[in-house]
Amino acid sequence: MIYMLCRNRVADFAEWKRVFDSHAPAHRAAGLHLLQLWRSLAEPNNVFFVFEVGSLEKARAFVSAPDAAEAGKAAGVVDGDIQFLGSAGDR
Repeated sequence: MIYMLCRNRVADFAEWKRVFDSHAPAHRAAGLHLLQLWRSLAEPNNVFFVFEVGSLEKARAFVSAPDAAEAGKAAGVVDGDIQFLGSAGDR
C-alpha cells in the first residue's frame, strides 16, 4: 500500500480546513482517501495528514498540477512537504 504524508504550515487553520474539505471530491478523483488529520499541539497551524493512495501516478499529477498550488495559496498554506511512503514490508 502507498501513502501520501503531508505537512502544511497554514496562516489560519479554520480557513485552511474549510478549503481542504471543499476539495474532498478532487481528492477522491485523484485516488486519494484521507485516513487521518492532525494538528500540532505546540503549533496549531502546523497540520499533518495522510492519504491512502490508489494510484501513485494520479496522486503525483494531482499534487503537481497548477491548481494545487493555487488551492494551497487560497487556503493560506505558508509552506509544506509531501512524502510518498510504502510499508517497509513492501520492499
